[in-house]
Amino acid sequence: MRITGCITALATPFEADGELDSDAWRRLLDRQLDGGVEGLVVAGSTGEAASLFEPEYDAILRLAVERVAGRVPVLAGTGLSNTQKTIELTRRVRALGADAALVVTPPYVRPTTDGLIAHYRAIADDNALPIVLYNVPSRTGVDMDIAAVEALHSHPNIIGIKEARSDSARMSALLRLRSPNFAILSGDDPTAGRAMLAGADGLISVGSNVAPRSFRRLCDLSRARRSGDSQALDQAMADLYDFLGIEPNPIPVKALLHQQGIGYGLRLPLTSLSPEYANTMRQVAEQVESLESQALRAGSI
Repeated sequence: MRITGCITALATPFEADGELDSDAWRRLLDRQLDGGVEGLVVAGSTGEAASLFEPEYDAILRLAVERVAGRVPVLAGTGLSNTQKTIELTRRVRALGADAALVVTPPYVRPTTDGLIAHYRAIADDNALPIVLYNVPSRTGVDMDIAAVEALHSHPNIIGIKEARSDSARMSALLRLRSPNFAILSGDDPTAGRAMLAGADGLISVGSNVAPRSFRRLCDLSRARRSGDSQALDQAMADLYDFLGIEPNPIPVKALLHQQGIGYGLRLPLTSLSPEYANTMRQVAEQVESLESQALRAGSI
């Protein structure tokens, strides 16, 4: 399996009372497929995985697998702070039909490089699913250094890495490890275009929840090395990038989704977008609508 192109880290829609909104989830999935995304992540950090109870996690993954019906890969977030628990969850998502697992570095416990290598090898050796490494130190408190990636990237069950740092030097170092069996994926919307122009295989995106056609086009242009067009689209999405970082993810993107009629809010301790950003949100929502219309008219590259 090779994971490439525009992949959406899906938000999880809730109803006004905080319960899962299965109808909104189906509509979000359909919108992603109609927008041309090339993969979906269920129950990652954008999906508020930490707030989901086991039956809810299983329900949204099962619905996603059924709705997608093999059209694009479905990845499930399975990274936990304990190795054996991560293995057991990865086995569970395999039984639910996931195609691969996105495994974040163990949150909070801050393992050494040797500990990280042993952790990922144990998960990969279990052979439940192909796994994608996920480095997002701002959330987990641990940064997977290049030495760890070098030690892991040739494992047959480790098929790529999602790198959520915006450091260009870090991306350059990772690109040296890229191969037909190991994909380099940006996890940072604002720098993803540059990463793909430099050779990265794709993007696991937050913003594509609300602008799937635009992010698919950005990925296509960047991977085709059409730098002028890619940079122009990147600049056109600058306000969206800024807004998505105005408060912790997924607060801003869920505000935009609500504006689009998908879902209502978040679960504590996350709260809805601060009122002071309401006007900005409406302006960005209008820009997103325009961007999506332009991407639809532009069609495929």
